[in-house]
Amino acid sequence: MHMPEPDQAALAKREAIVAALRAIVPGEGVIASADELRAYECDGLSAYRAVPMAVVLPSTTAQVASILQLCEREAIKVVPRGAGTSLSGGALPLTDGIVLGLGKFNQILDIDLANRCVVAQPGVTNLAITQAVEHAGFYYAPDPSSQIACSIGGNVAENSGGVHCLKYGLTTNNLLGLELVLPSGEIIRLGGKHLDADGYDLMGILTGSEGLLGVVTEVTVRILPKPATARAMLMGFPSNEQGGDCVAAIIAAGIIPGGLEMMDRPAIHAAEAFCHPGYPLDVEALLICELDGPAAEVDHLLELVAGIARQHGASDIRVSTSDAERQRFWLGRKAAFPAVGRISPDYYCMDGTIPRGKLPYVLKRMQALSADYGLRVANVFHAGDGNLHPLILYNANEPGELERTEALGAEILKLCVEVGGVLTGEHGVGVEKRDLMPFQFNEIDLNQQQRVKCAFDPSQILNPGKVFPQLHRCAELGRMHVHKGQLPFPDLPRF
Repeated sequence: MHMPEPDQAALAKREAIVAALRAIVPGEGVIASADELRAYECDGLSAYRAVPMAVVLPSTTAQVASILQLCEREAIKVVPRGAGTSLSGGALPLTDGIVLGLGKFNQILDIDLANRCVVAQPGVTNLAITQAVEHAGFYYAPDPSSQIACSIGGNVAENSGGVHCLKYGLTTNNLLGLELVLPSGEIIRLGGKHLDADGYDLMGILTGSEGLLGVVTEVTVRILPKPATARAMLMGFPSNEQGGDCVAAIIAAGIIPGGLEMMDRPAIHAAEAFCHPGYPLDVEALLICELDGPAAEVDHLLELVAGIARQHGASDIRVSTSDAERQRFWLGRKAAFPAVGRISPDYYCMDGTIPRGKLPYVLKRMQALSADYGLRVANVFHAGDGNLHPLILYNANEPGELERTEALGAEILKLCVEVGGVLTGEHGVGVEKRDLMPFQFNEIDLNQQQRVKCAFDPSQILNPGKVFPQLHRCAELGRMHVHKGQLPFPDLPRF
């Protein structure tokens, strides 16, 4: 079989780009050999893989600016990458682009207890921020299950949540300031140590923008004092529907727990076998509810929640008696993803958000879909804010099973939108949900979103192929007619 000759012009351009990158980031800052590039061929969504042209690992903001200036001038695509834990393919490389890795940006720059904030580089892990301030009685509230590995810059890119975000908010609610490098190489600062920035809420636009608008090189987050008391309660239910009804009833009663999580039977058994948190094994659904604040308030709320749980048929209620036991209750929930990995050759971690009141209905529909597709589904999710994380169990070595898994995942996400929810809560769109965007947004919506992209990245070199099912040229979007009665997107300030 005749193999086509390599494109000599493309090879020469690649070599020139690699040489130019090495001039910006000398030493071991550029990875270009085929074997070493394999380490970057995918992120947490490992079903999709591509080997990039090169990987560059800068260590200063000035280097990031020079890299982006080079890539914009040479029309080279850039995929920003933090810790590579994205579960939606947000950091999936492009074969004709480079990966801009921020792993060397791993320092905490300032701890300001008086102003209750921390300034960190984007490669600092989520958990490291809490570890840096816990000696003084503070912590960083957003706590994704991957907090031991995921980076704070990646949290900004995906607007990550966590088990304590019901009460204390997502990344966007705990973000005070950003340093950002635009594709042109210009360095800008947004916000700071103050609680509110004036003008357009550009940090709100950038949080959750999935690396499409700029490269974050510094993050300022707020830290909170640890609550005086925190206790966790386990509640077991004979059915998923009863557990879902209990979630809605707790919130309807005006109680906002520090965390309110739910697991179904497969997830419960997997977590118990993996890390032995002491979960009941004779229930179909398990709620973990954490209440925090003054001791008297916590005791009162525990009684109220226990009463609500009994009204909804709870068969097992247990309250932590020590902080070690509370941490053990949460250990099982946070270890649910690796635990499920022990009971299936592969699993596909979904992410969608629904109105809390629809939880029982959605769980029932998901059970029916699971049966229709012949695939098991384990459910672990942030029940309090309706953020679902169904884990579809499959075997990638079985022909057609991955495709069937993706089809089931698409049906679950369409169901989320159907009941008034959204395609994602904290994992982002990436490539995984890109082609489902028209189920939530119409063409006008998508075009308006792309105009924001054009305001920040007119050359469209940053993370192309993600989020939008069809990417228009910026000039083309500028010519599109705005229908009568429809407000055009306001021009953003030029930097």
